[in-house]
Amino acid sequence: MKLRLAFVCDGANPDSEGRLDVKGIFHDLFAPGFPAKQERMVLVLGFEWDRGDEGRYDFQVDLHNPDGTPSLTVQGHTDIDRRSPDRPPARTQLTMPLENVVFLKPGLYTFKVQIKGRTIDGPTIHLIEAEVPPESPIQA
Repeated sequence: MKLRLAFVCDGANPDSEGRLDVKGIFHDLFAPGFPAKQERMVLVLGFEWDRGDEGRYDFQVDLHNPDGTPSLTVQGHTDIDRRSPDRPPARTQLTMPLENVVFLKPGLYTFKVQIKGRTIDGPTIHLIEAEVPPESPIQA
């Protein structure tokens, strides 16, 4: 099993064909002070499964503070069907809305995924203390 997709965004809407419409992927959040609260964000994870993987797999996602302690936990499961060699491997796309997430201090926050007895690093968010985001150095 491999983590093929991992990001945080403002919104993500899967359709019936397995496509995902995504709005506002971000890596940094700016806050005028701490603790800070993000009213809504969506964590997106995409897994590609090994040919031998089949059945129900439980998972846990923890958001770790800059000091390494978990500050938020999401648990769930995914069901994997058997795939014949002539079909693509099974894939799971998880879209997890997170509301009222509190960030206690500035720094790097990391999502960690526990699944199949492994811990996998997910996306990160840098929390920065600032009144407004600085101007982007990238010019269009």
